[in-house]
Amino acid sequence: MKRRTFIAGLGSAPAWPLAARAQQGDRVRRIGVLSGGDENDLLAKTQVSAFTQALAGLGWTDGRNVRMDVVWGGDDTSRIQALAQELVGLQPDIIVTVGSTAATIAVQRETRTIPIVFGNVVDPVASGIIPRLDRPGGNVTGFAGNVPTVGGKWLELLSEIAPGLKRAAIIFDPDNPGALVYLPPFETAAQSLKVEPITAHVHSDAEIETAINALGREPRSGLVVMDTFALSHRATIIMAAARNNVPVVSGQTTFARDGALLSYGPDQIDNLRRAATYVDRILRGAKPGDLPVQFPTKFEMVVNLKTAKALGLTVPQSILLRADEVIE
Repeated sequence: MKRRTFIAGLGSAPAWPLAARAQQGDRVRRIGVLSGGDENDLLAKTQVSAFTQALAGLGWTDGRNVRMDVVWGGDDTSRIQALAQELVGLQPDIIVTVGSTAATIAVQRETRTIPIVFGNVVDPVASGIIPRLDRPGGNVTGFAGNVPTVGGKWLELLSEIAPGLKRAAIIFDPDNPGALVYLPPFETAAQSLKVEPITAHVHSDAEIETAINALGREPRSGLVVMDTFALSHRATIIMAAARNNVPVVSGQTTFARDGALLSYGPDQIDNLRRAATYVDRILRGAKPGDLPVQFPTKFEMVVNLKTAKALGLTVPQSILLRADEVIE
């Protein structure tokens, strides 16, 4: 298994044994971290970094009283499953899954005893991870990454900026169960707005190109994206959409910063910082099944006016006033 110790903003640790570096009388705790994203993706790295820094602020420092094994799934379902099995085999005190419903499900399949704290999972009840939110029971709890109803909100925002929208596609990897929860509110909003909803399953850059090229052949079309697969392939999505004059709205703020029209969604970095508080409580004796699942408390809207101009669209003042960041 490709494994490395991840130290964020803490400098390089000396090379003497971990046990010697632990505070006297403390047992070095082992924390496994499985990110569903790619190790080279800035957002994925920032999420893990935010978690490790927040954990250090609570007194758990990698190389002193904890050892952290961080692995990266690269948005590959087979790889995520293999890494989950190997990570559980290390018998850590706790496992944290970052930004991936698939990663959480994969780890849960491998253990019902090691505590699991997830960060940015979409609707963990609908995804079958836990039976209820207030007292999830079992060995899993964490911080939900979004609320399913936002699937309709994205389409509403797209229609507001692009009046006369006739059809909108939502593309995602069907192997990611978290993405499915956005479909019902997306389709409900489409019916209300009299927009034709299109569902496009994609597994590769080539399939992304095909789906967006087809959308571009139809006038007044738009695109909604969200899942971790789309995030990892955002460069392909943004470039294909630009070539085809298709406006893109996403739940990931980094999309708008990278060239999509608009992003609206939770502050995922904040969610990972909050996840550190649950890891702290569990390491100090709390049971994960007694800790209620938390939802995002901070949402962000980013509007890219440069992209809007290239698409020939005028962003309404009502949206600009709500935006947390406007890129000109």
